[in-house]
Amino acid sequence: MQTFAGAFPLRFKEILDKSHFLKRKIFWALLWPAGALLIALVGWIYLVHDLDKTWQQTEARALADALNLAKNHADHLVRSFDTVDQTLLHIRYEWQLTEGNLELETLNKRKLFHAGLLFNVSILDREGNIHTSTMPGIKNKFLGDREFFNAQKFAIIDFLYLGKAVFSSALNQDVVHFARSLNDPDGSFAGTVMVAVNPAYFTTTYNENSLGKQGLLALAGDDGGMRATRVGNKIGRVSAFAFNKVPQFSMLWGSGLLEGKAWFADGRSRYVGWQQIEGYPLVAIAGLDQQEVLVPYLKTRTTALRSATLATTGLLGFSLIAMILSLLLAWRKHQLEQTQATYRMATEEGHEGFYIAHPVRDRDRKIIDFIAGDCNSYGARLFQQRREGVLGKHFSTLFPEPERHGFMNHMRQAMETGFYEGEMQSSGEWSSVVKWVHLKMVRADDELAITIRDISDTKAHVTELERRGNEDALTGLPNRYWIQGFLPQAIARARTEHAMLALLFIDLDGFKWINDTLGHPVGDELLRYSAERLKVAVRPHDHVVRLGGDEFVVIVEQLEDRQDAAHVAERVVAAFREKFRLSQGTHSIGTSIGISVFPDDGADADTLLKNADIAMYAVKTSGKGNFRFFEHKLYEALRKRVDREQELRQAIENDELLVHYQPRFDIKTGVVSSMEALVRWQHPVRGLIEPLEFIPLAEETGLILDIGEQVLDKVCAQLAAWARQERGLLPVSVNVSPRQFSHANFIKIVAGCLKRHRVPAHLLEIEITESCMMGDTQDVAAALAALQKLGIRFLIDDFGTGYSSLSQLQKLDFDVLKVDRSFTSEVEKTEEGKVFFTAIITMAHALGMRVVAEGVENRRQLEILKRLRCDEVQGFYVAKPLPPAERQSDFPMPVMPAFA
Repeated sequence: MQTFAGAFPLRFKEILDKSHFLKRKIFWALLWPAGALLIALVGWIYLVHDLDKTWQQTEARALADALNLAKNHADHLVRSFDTVDQTLLHIRYEWQLTEGNLELETLNKRKLFHAGLLFNVSILDREGNIHTSTMPGIKNKFLGDREFFNAQKFAIIDFLYLGKAVFSSALNQDVVHFARSLNDPDGSFAGTVMVAVNPAYFTTTYNENSLGKQGLLALAGDDGGMRATRVGNKIGRVSAFAFNKVPQFSMLWGSGLLEGKAWFADGRSRYVGWQQIEGYPLVAIAGLDQQEVLVPYLKTRTTALRSATLATTGLLGFSLIAMILSLLLAWRKHQLEQTQATYRMATEEGHEGFYIAHPVRDRDRKIIDFIAGDCNSYGARLFQQRREGVLGKHFSTLFPEPERHGFMNHMRQAMETGFYEGEMQSSGEWSSVVKWVHLKMVRADDELAITIRDISDTKAHVTELERRGNEDALTGLPNRYWIQGFLPQAIARARTEHAMLALLFIDLDGFKWINDTLGHPVGDELLRYSAERLKVAVRPHDHVVRLGGDEFVVIVEQLEDRQDAAHVAERVVAAFREKFRLSQGTHSIGTSIGISVFPDDGADADTLLKNADIAMYAVKTSGKGNFRFFEHKLYEALRKRVDREQELRQAIENDELLVHYQPRFDIKTGVVSSMEALVRWQHPVRGLIEPLEFIPLAEETGLILDIGEQVLDKVCAQLAAWARQERGLLPVSVNVSPRQFSHANFIKIVAGCLKRHRVPAHLLEIEITESCMMGDTQDVAAALAALQKLGIRFLIDDFGTGYSSLSQLQKLDFDVLKVDRSFTSEVEKTEEGKVFFTAIITMAHALGMRVVAEGVENRRQLEILKRLRCDEVQGFYVAKPLPPAERQSDFPMPVMPAFA
C-alpha cells in the first residue's frame, strides 16, 4: 500500500504535466493537417479546372478536325461529280457523232471507258426504253416513269440531274442516278444518257487514320434526301442509312455535336462537320466518334484522378505523421529543458569531468569569462589539479592557450542556444593529458552544466579503422575507398591552382595467367612485389593505389606538362622488365598503362579514371608493355569492343555456335582414330567466323566458360544422335582452356553432359594445353584422375608452345601428345626439325603416350612423319574440319590417297 501511495502522486503529476503540455502545443500541431487539407483543396480545384479546360480543348480540336474532313470530303465529291458529268457529256457527244447509233456494249467490250461495280451507263430513247447499256440484260427495259427521265424530258435548259439514292432491282444494289438529255438536230427531246453510281463511290476516301473505326462520311441533299453514308467499314443502304433523320444545316459550313440516338442509328454521338458543295444542292458531312475522340482524354483524366487521390492520401498521411512527430519532438524538448534545470547528476566517482560554470559579464552584459562554481575530482584531474584548486577559478586560466579560444567560444554558444555538444582536439600542453575530448554543455537558468569526457582511445581506434578501411590489406597501398576521397580533393586543388594532374591506370600483363596456373598464393606474392616496384618507380610525392585485382593507379600531381606523366610511365614500364623471383620460380610480367590528364581529359574523378582505363585498354589491344595517353578516338574503339562482346554473348544465348569435326588418322593404316571438335560462329550477318576471331575475346571476358560448356554439350548431343542413327562411333576430343579446366565445377559439368545425353565416357577426349599444368601439380593430377576414372582420355594440345617440365609429364597421366603445327612444318625444312620431332616422339613413347602431328599440309610432311614413327596425323592435307552432316558415315575407313 505504501508503494502504491508513493507511485500514485508521481503518476498523477506526469499525467497532469502532459495535459498542460498538449494544451499549449495542440494548436500548432493541428496546423499540419490543416495546411495539408488546404494544399489538397487548392490542388483539386486546379485539377478539376485543368481537366475541364482539356475537355473543352479536346472537343474544339474534334470539331475543327470534323470541319476540315468535311471540306476535304466536299472537294472529293466535286471531283467525283465532275468525273461522272464528263462521262455523260462524252457519251452524249459520241451519241451525236454516231447519229444515235452508239452501242455502249461494244465500247464496254473494248474497255474504252471505266465501267464497273460502282459505275454503269445507259442511253434511253424518247419513250424511256433502254436503247443501249454497259449493264447486260436490261436492253429495251422501260424506265420512262423514272424521275431522272421525266426531269430531262420536260427540262427547258440543259442541266446535270443528280437524284436521290434508290434501290435498283436491275442492278440489285443502291444507286444514285446522274442524267443529261439527248436532243435531235432540231433541238427536240430524243432521250437521256444516264449513269447509275453506287453510293459507296462517294465515300471511298474513308480513312481510319483520320476518321477512326466509328467515323462518318455522308452525302445529303438540300431536298432532305440522303445520297450516301458510311460508318467505319459499313456502307449505308437506302433502307438503313446511318442517320435516323437527315440534318438540316442553317449555314453553308460548320461543325457541332450530334447526340447519339436522336441522330444516329447506332446510337453513338459524333462531332460532325459539314460543307455545302459548291455548284450542287448537296452537303458533304464528316463525323468523328465522340467515344474515340475522348479516349486519350479519359485515360489522362483517370490517371490524373488516381494520382491526385494517392497524392491527397499521402499528403494527409504525411501531415498526420508530421503532427505526431512534432508533438514528440516538442515533448522531448520539454523533457530536456526540465532535465537541464536539474542537471547535477554527475558523481565524484564518475569517468567524466563535470563542471558548473557561472558567466562573468562586463558592463554591457557581454560574457567575457566563466568561473568554475563546482567540479568533481575527475574534472580537476583533467587540469592536473585538485578539486579545491579549480573551484573559483576562471576557465580562461584553466585551459592552455591553443584550446582556450575554442573552449570559450563553445561556452558562449551554449549560453546563447542552450546547448552545445562536440569534440575538441588538443595540440598544446594539454595534449600530454588528453588528445581528444567530448564536450557537452547545457544551460540551466544562468549557469552551464559541462561534461568533458576523454575520448583519446576511441579516436585512436577510429583512426586505425579508417586507416585499415583505406588501405589494401595485401600490398599496404591505399585502396579504392581512399582514392574516392583523395582524388576529388586533388582535382579541386589542381583546379584552384590552375595546375595539371595525371592518372596512370596500370594493368599487369601476364598476371592472370600466373594467378590461374600457379595459384592465388603465388599471385598474391607477385602483387606484393609489384606494389614495391611501383613505389620505387614513381616520384616521392606521387601516390600509388591498388584498385583491385591486378589494377593499380598512380596519381601524379604538380605536373609542368604532359611529358612529366610520360616520364613516370616510362620508369614504371622499365621497372617491370626485370623478372620476379617468386616461390615457384622466376617469371616475367609487364605493364599496360593508360594516362588521363586533368583538365584536358576530364574534370572529375570518375571521368579521369574512366578515360585512363580506356587508354590502358588501347595499350592492351595493341601489344601490351607500353603506355598511352587518352584520346577521344579510343572511346570509340572501346565501344566497338563492347559491341563485339555483346554480339558474342548473344551468339551464346541464340545458339549461333557450331561444331565442326576434323578427323585424326593412324599414320600406318590410314584409318580414322578420333575426331577433334572445332567451334565456329555462324554470324547472322558476317557468316561463318573462325575461332581465332572470337576465342581471344572470350578468354579475356570470361565467356570462354560458357562457350566451353556449350561445346561440350553439343559434342555429347551429337555423339548421342550418331548412336541413334546406328552410325559408326569414334571418340571426339574437345579443347578445354586453362580457365575452364581450373574451374571448380568443371568435373561436374563434364559428368553432367555425359549423363544427360547417355554417352559412354570413352567416346569423349579432352585436350588441354601445357599452361593448364602450370598450377599445383597435385590439383591437376587429381582433376585428371577424377575424369580418367570416368573413362575419359586426356591429350596435351599444341605441345612445344608453352612451358612444361619432364617431371610434370611423368607425374601427370596423359594418353596422347599433340605436337604443335610449327614443329610439324619444320620436319621438311631442316634436319634440326626432324631431330627435335624425333626427340618428342621418343619421349612420348617412353611415357606411354601416342604422338599426333598437327597441321600436316603436304605429302612430304606425311612421309617424313611416317618414317619418324609418328602415330597419328591431323591437318588440312588429310582432312578438313566438316559440319556433322558432312561427316563420313562409316568408320573406321581408309583415308584419301594421301596414305596410299
